[in-house]
Amino acid sequence: MPKRDPIVVFTDGACLGNPGPGGWAWAVPGGPYASGVSADTTNQRMEILAAYEAIVANGDDHPDRPVEVVSDSTYVVNCFRDRWFEGWRKRGWRNSQRQPVANRDLWEPLVDLVESRGNVTFRWVKGHSGDPMNDLVDRLAVEASQTQKGRSGYEPPRNLGPADKPARRPSPGTGGGPVAVGSKTITGYGVAVFGPKPPELGGYGDNPTARAVRQRLADIFRAQTELHDDLRVVSGMRLGAEMLGAEAAIEAGIPLVVVLPYPDPEKVWPADRQRRFRELVEQAEDTILLQRKAPESKQKAAAALKRRDAWLVGNAAEAVLVWDEKDDLLGKLHRSLEQHLGDDVWVVNPNELTAAQARRGTRAARAPEASS
Repeated sequence: MPKRDPIVVFTDGACLGNPGPGGWAWAVPGGPYASGVSADTTNQRMEILAAYEAIVANGDDHPDRPVEVVSDSTYVVNCFRDRWFEGWRKRGWRNSQRQPVANRDLWEPLVDLVESRGNVTFRWVKGHSGDPMNDLVDRLAVEASQTQKGRSGYEPPRNLGPADKPARRPSPGTGGGPVAVGSKTITGYGVAVFGPKPPELGGYGDNPTARAVRQRLADIFRAQTELHDDLRVVSGMRLGAEMLGAEAAIEAGIPLVVVLPYPDPEKVWPADRQRRFRELVEQAEDTILLQRKAPESKQKAAAALKRRDAWLVGNAAEAVLVWDEKDDLLGKLHRSLEQHLGDDVWVVNPNELTAAQARRGTRAARAPEASS
C-alpha cells in the first residue's frame, strides 16, 4: 500500500489574562477549521486542547491516515518531540522536580490519543512570523477568547479580527525595544549563561575556541532537558559567552529567553555582530526588557548592565559560567553565583576544551602512521 500524505493541521491557543477567558483553534490548509472556548483557563491549556481537538476532528474519519500537528507552542511540540510524557508517567505524573504535572487532566487524554493512533507527529512553527496558517489559527483563537463563541466551517472566515500581539517581543532596529516592559519572571526552569567578552574566546568572529565552547554549552543544555521538562536558556546577549549560549540553545532546540538591560544594546557593536544579535533575538521564545529607555552615558549603561546581571543571578534556577578559572572578575561572579545557586553552577573552562581538541587532533594525525 502506498504511503499516504499526512493531514496537516495548524493549531493555536489564546487567553485573556492568563488565567482568564480562553480560546482554541485548528485549521487544515484548504480544508476545514474550528474554534472553541473556555471561560476560565490559561494559554497553555488552550494550546493542549487545540492539539487534542485537531487530532480528534481530523483523525476519526481517516484513522489510517497520518496527522501532522503544526503549533507555535514549544510546550506542546517538545512534549512529544522529546517524549516528556514518558518521564511523567514513570514518576506517577510528576515532573522532574517531583511536583504534580500541570494540566495533567488535558495532557493524559492527549498522550493516550497520540499513542493509540500511532501516526501523529508534531512540528513547531515560529509564531507571528508571517505563516498564513499560523496567523489564521491565531486569529481564530483570539476571537474565540474575546467573544467566548466558537465557530467552524470549510472555508477560512473573512471577518476575523487582528492577530494576538507577541508579548515582550523586541522590534530589532526600530529603537523601540520590546512591546512590553517589566516582566520579572522566567517561564520555566531558567539556566543563565555568563562568561567573558571578546577578545577572549578567540576574538569576535567564529573560531575553534568559540565553536568548542558553543558545542559544550549545547551538550549541557541537552543533558539538562532530561531533568527539566520546561528548561529555558536565559541569555543577557552580551558579546562573547552569552551570545554563544544563545546560539547553543538554538542549536540544541531549547527555548531561548533574552534579557536586555535597555533597548538596542547592540547599537555600538560591529555591523556583523549587530546582525547576529538581531537574528538570535528574533528566534527567542521570549524577551524581557528591564529598562524602557536607553542610558544617556557610559556610566549609566554600566549601571544598567550590572542591574541586568543581578537580575539574572536572582532569577535563574541554574547557571553556566564560561571561565578559565583565572579571571578575577569572573571569579567574583562565580562566588556570587554559588552564594545564590549553591551547587547548581556549571563551569566551562575554554582552555581545557581547546587542549582536548589539540589532543584529539594529535591522535588523529598519528592514526595513519600507527596503522601502517
